[in-house]
Amino acid sequence: MSGSQEFFAAYDALLARWPAGTTEIDVPTPYGTTRVHAYGPAGTTPLLLLHGGGSTGTVWFANARTLGARHRVLAVDIPGDAGRSTRRGRPLRTTADLMDWLDALLDGLGASRVHLLGHSYGAWIALTYALHAAQRVDRLVLLDPTQCFAGYRPAFLLRSLPVLVRPTAARALAFLDRETAGTDTDPDWKRLYALAASGFPDRKLVVGRRPDPTGLSVPLLVLLAGRSGTHDAAKVAARARRAVPHARVETLDRLTHFALPTAAPAETDRRIAAFLAADEGTAAAPDGA
Repeated sequence: MSGSQEFFAAYDALLARWPAGTTEIDVPTPYGTTRVHAYGPAGTTPLLLLHGGGSTGTVWFANARTLGARHRVLAVDIPGDAGRSTRRGRPLRTTADLMDWLDALLDGLGASRVHLLGHSYGAWIALTYALHAAQRVDRLVLLDPTQCFAGYRPAFLLRSLPVLVRPTAARALAFLDRETAGTDTDPDWKRLYALAASGFPDRKLVVGRRPDPTGLSVPLLVLLAGRSGTHDAAKVAARARRAVPHARVETLDRLTHFALPTAAPAETDRRIAAFLAADEGTAAAPDGA
């Protein structure tokens, strides 16, 4: 079995752990077709989920049932990363292209407004988009966001270097084992991440500058991993509170960066659901998708 075949077998195995009633949607955009995993009641404000680099939209399998109880969960495979989205048509190269892609995706889903949730790299996209199109975002949730309020720890970049320079499944898995030690991070997801690192050597994420969040008007929840090796959680918390005074900033003390979102999902989901429910009575009219 080739690397890509192994990857998609692992991908489908994680997708099989999503709740019954999950559907797959392929949304055409000017940049190609975007795969979206959808679960939850139609006629509610959609909750768009953006995964961390290498994770794919399947990573939310442990969260979909709870978050989809009151919202239409829409989990995206980010174009350019591993997964079932395809890149065709316009090149997706810049932050402006990424924002245009997300506009087109929401249009294709028939969602004029959404709740937006991102982890790691997906959190950077989510924050950047909320600053770009605040009128389309009801509430914003960032899970251990990278390159949003602070940079990476130099030691983390050094630990990551072997996986970036010479990616193999074994090397990526060993890296994850170190970064998730002491947590109940899902082993099937770790295998998928490791296969993504080795099976998609040409994957290319759009990266850009750290956004300036001081003008953010959208209600914001920042959930930080207290044991994150990626950055200093206390520094990120302080900077987030200073930049966005209305933000709710909380720390999941036992978790590491890569443990999210599969480890301790009940605790994470409880905090997210409470935040999203805070203004259900005043939210804009729900969309389809």
